[in-house]
Amino acid sequence: MPVLTAPPTPAPPRTIPVDPALNQQYAFPHGISLLHGWLPLTLELLTAAILLVAVARRTRRWWLIELPVSVAIGGAAALAARWYVADEGLASDPAPLQLWVWVGAVAAAAAIAVAGWSSARWWRRGIAVLAIPLTLLSTGIVLNQWVGYYPTVQAAWGAATAGPLPHQTDLSALPALRNTTVTDGKLVPVRIPDAGSGFPHRTEYVYLPPAWFAGPNPPALPVVMMIGGEFNTPADWIRSGQIMPALDGFTRENGGQAPILVFVDASGSFNNDTECVDGPRGDAADHLTKDVPAYIRSRFGASADPALWAVLGWSMGGTCAVNLAVMHPDLLHTFVDIAGDLRPSSGSTEQTISRLFGGNADAFAAFDPLTVMARHGPYSGVAGLFDDLRPAPRAGGGNRRAPGTDDANAGVGGRHGGPDSGEVGAAGKLCDAARAVDIDCTVYTTEGGHTWQFASAAFTSSLPWVVGRLGLPVPATS
Repeated sequence: MPVLTAPPTPAPPRTIPVDPALNQQYAFPHGISLLHGWLPLTLELLTAAILLVAVARRTRRWWLIELPVSVAIGGAAALAARWYVADEGLASDPAPLQLWVWVGAVAAAAAIAVAGWSSARWWRRGIAVLAIPLTLLSTGIVLNQWVGYYPTVQAAWGAATAGPLPHQTDLSALPALRNTTVTDGKLVPVRIPDAGSGFPHRTEYVYLPPAWFAGPNPPALPVVMMIGGEFNTPADWIRSGQIMPALDGFTRENGGQAPILVFVDASGSFNNDTECVDGPRGDAADHLTKDVPAYIRSRFGASADPALWAVLGWSMGGTCAVNLAVMHPDLLHTFVDIAGDLRPSSGSTEQTISRLFGGNADAFAAFDPLTVMARHGPYSGVAGLFDDLRPAPRAGGGNRRAPGTDDANAGVGGRHGGPDSGEVGAAGKLCDAARAVDIDCTVYTTEGGHTWQFASAAFTSSLPWVVGRLGLPVPATS
């Protein structure tokens, strides 16, 4: 393991393997699970039963023509959805087969309702119509199990109703808390001006640790930018990742000392995959490197020293973290890449150049971290941690599974021993290139799924290393 160059620097701990089926054991003990257990299974079984009732008719025309046509429509819809996801490069991992089955079931249910409307009895029409939203709900359940976006019913309800986040308060409430004893940090929604980028972003969030409130003036604390995945909101680390309990526990053990965390908006909308670059989808890179640092320094008195700035990202955010660090060592010196890709990606290389850079290959190269590092040459004081995923071996394949994995859930999270997605192995290639230009880095690989539960565990295990890199004390128990 290379020696990291920042005082004090505890050795990066290895993340625990996390399978969605074990989310309650590790990080999500409260609430009704949407990832496993009785609720998802009950909803899917109920949907299957309703769909069977809608299908069960006795006319010859129904069985020979209308039902086969409905099933064919469902199959075509499933194939089309699978092609679209692959063509758009919307996922690093292959989706579980159940997802495409339920997508097809949605289209088939709609076709069944239309085809049998004129000949069916009123109650059967009602059953056929009811099957449509139920198949949609089951599709959402499987999709959520794949990515772990909403671990519990409570988390999904909070997002749907835009409920307050843990420890959320307003900017206007901060002056009254100055120079008081604050037990837990505060989470503040902010509207960061976009004068430097023109990037149309959503409300972002700033976590202020208890240490920020001590004394008559804010201390010049270090900063960590937090970036989520491809389909995201700035609150995802808090709602879906549910990292606040781990953060609260860390700060309590550390006497209230922790960095300022900035939960940034790298997309501008839920399905706008910018990969944190400047291009046709918006100047996201300028927003993160110009708007955000200037605002955090001026509004919250944060340090301007690049040695005291870090970026931590998950999935697309991990790709962004590497790029921000190697492109802007004048801004930050520490990065954590959790299951990111080799470079910004939106499909194939040709598709990526077209979609993210308007066909400009030079612009693509300017945001390719391998190219950037080679052009830059030796760095000084920059270090990174990669927490990479490796696919779980297939059951009966002769490979010993890591503790905490479950054969019954292979495939949940998009990992089922399939071919390299472009994400697996990226960390090793990036770290090799980084070491060649004097960037200290460490790679950990953990068996698990590409889910928010993995991201949360990786955040928790990397937090002490990040805090030490940023010059703050670290609890002896970390």
